[in-house]
Amino acid sequence: MNRFVSSTLVALMALSMAGAAQAAAETKPKKEPTAAQLAARERMSKCSAEWKEAKAGSKLPKDAKWPKFWSECNTRLKGGTKA
Repeated sequence: MNRFVSSTLVALMALSMAGAAQAAAETKPKKEPTAAQLAARERMSKCSAEWKEAKAGSKLPKDAKWPKFWSECNTRLKGGTKA
């Protein structure tokens, strides 16, 4: 009997949380990304393509890591002096 009551309570709580989440999603409209966010996403896509190409062509050092590559590539694409 205890298991049945516990299971029922868990199911009811899950349903009520799902309903609350759905109601919250319906009331808040999605924000459009800003120009800066769109530019950052585009730079990340370009850097990702460069990374994959360099990795496939074995042009990267063996100890190369994505975060460092991304930082340098992002700075370069922004027009910074670091390359």
